Amino acid sequence: MRNCLGFLVLFFLFGSCTTENLDQHPNIIWITCEDISPTLSFYGDSSAQTPVLDRLAEQSLIYDNAFATVGVCAPSRSSIITGMYPVSIGTHNMRTGRDYSGWGTRLYNGESDAIDIDGKKVPLYSAVIPSEVKCFTEYLRAAGYFCSNNAKTDYQFAAPLTAWDENGPQAHWKHRKTGQPFFAVFNHEVTHESRMWMNKNLPMTVDPNTVHLPPYFPNDSVVRNDVARNYSNIELLDQQVGEKLKELEEAGVLDNTIIFFFSDHGGPLPRGKREHYDSGLRVPFLVKFPGDGNFERVDDLISFVDLAPTILSLAGIEAPEYMQGQAFLGKYKSKTERKYIYGSGDRFDEFSDRIRSIRNHRFMYVRNYHPELPAYKDVSYRKQMDMMNQLLTLKDEGHLNEDQLYFFRETKLDEEFYDCTIDSFQLHNLIDQPEYTNEIEELRKAMNTWQVSVGDLGFIPEHDLFLQMWPDGIQPQTADPILEIYNHEITASSTTVGASLAYILSDENFVPDLDSGWQLYNGPIVNASSKYIYIIAVRIGFKDSEIVKISLNE
Repeated sequence: MRNCLGFLVLFFLFGSCTTENLDQHPNIIWITCEDISPTLSFYGDSSAQTPVLDRLAEQSLIYDNAFATVGVCAPSRSSIITGMYPVSIGTHNMRTGRDYSGWGTRLYNGESDAIDIDGKKVPLYSAVIPSEVKCFTEYLRAAGYFCSNNAKTDYQFAAPLTAWDENGPQAHWKHRKTGQPFFAVFNHEVTHESRMWMNKNLPMTVDPNTVHLPPYFPNDSVVRNDVARNYSNIELLDQQVGEKLKELEEAGVLDNTIIFFFSDHGGPLPRGKREHYDSGLRVPFLVKFPGDGNFERVDDLISFVDLAPTILSLAGIEAPEYMQGQAFLGKYKSKTERKYIYGSGDRFDEFSDRIRSIRNHRFMYVRNYHPELPAYKDVSYRKQMDMMNQLLTLKDEGHLNEDQLYFFRETKLDEEFYDCTIDSFQLHNLIDQPEYTNEIEELRKAMNTWQVSVGDLGFIPEHDLFLQMWPDGIQPQTADPILEIYNHEITASSTTVGASLAYILSDENFVPDLDSGWQLYNGPIVNASSKYIYIIAVRIGFKDSEIVKISLNE
């Protein structure tokens, strides 16, 4: 900890800098984490001691109303990387396949890889999204950025070779060419739900007797212990963030690097992750510009669909029209503030449902398409957590109060409505209160409009949606690239609509793998002096084409 604090003195001694005088292509780094809500001191909860994040916050824009699109990892990450709502591109069911990267092929075969969804077997699959939709990093690479991801993807589809220069546990912005701007992601798993039990035997650095408990948790020793474990994991995260910031300082790139810090969705505890309430969707979110930064609390509503267009905007790139988010920073910042936040919940592992939520600054409206289903989903994964099992025991023994039982409702109402200014935990449904009629109707209509505008696919049973993506249950394949060489100029294309291409120029005759240094094809290659070109065509959700190798000396 001494090293982190010593570094902080150096880290914040640079002169001030504003967004207006940044370089045209600033470096951008995402320091992301998993599964934490705004349970940090700069959001009013000092249970965890986080000196690095506290100091970073003092020099940052602190967004008080930042929300994921879904309260669980893979659908949320699909919206982050594409700038699209998961319900719009078919990535809304958690999860479609394992976290794998590149070679857009389904890696699994047989009934053992299928899950039973509403009585029909659905295999693990890579979601086929609309042909025009790309990973936003492809646009950064086309503009000259070096893009690295260390290391998680989990997009509901295999990360295409065109998305990242480097993708994996060794990926790092330090591997870029001299002077090349970078966009780098470092994902920290120490706060993930699984660390609630995986870190069980690590030293507890937060006293269970002093932790803050929301009203939906009982004052119980097992509960307090797991809540303290969560805060202790956050303290470990704080140290890891300090190490990443120190790297930037020592490399001398802080004077042209924009730093983002956020979580992929809400916290790991019961009634947090997988929920469509603030406890599942609201996240901590900081943006620090170079130098002393620009400390400000920002009340604007922002959604994870806004991240892709915002990063492009900061890099001086106008987002493509298909993106459903809007830039909240940079050259192409939207002239209008976001009015609503939209959330969704569909399948979570072995349990299916369909829930949609909409929120403005004050009110939240929820629509339950299956009110006959329980509010609580008995997901086996989270029952590895002591606290989850203890809550179930306390429920069965009649030791939970009304607020604590709200999570365990046996059925749901068709609609829910909450005044978040007086009910920040969304525990008291006001849908039948006549004094809120106008506000309910406003959000009801806005929900309808949004669902039509984004083409909400949630009404399609997942088995049918899978067959739309993979006709006859067979993954479509990207057509092989077509190369033309004329007058020392190489052009490439694919007949598959929406395909992108990646290539390698090399003097070696070899078989490329995922880490062979694939470059994004972004127009004719001129005066290539290498002996061979290797080229592949990819489309998200499709199996990749075969690799075409051409000798350039013939």
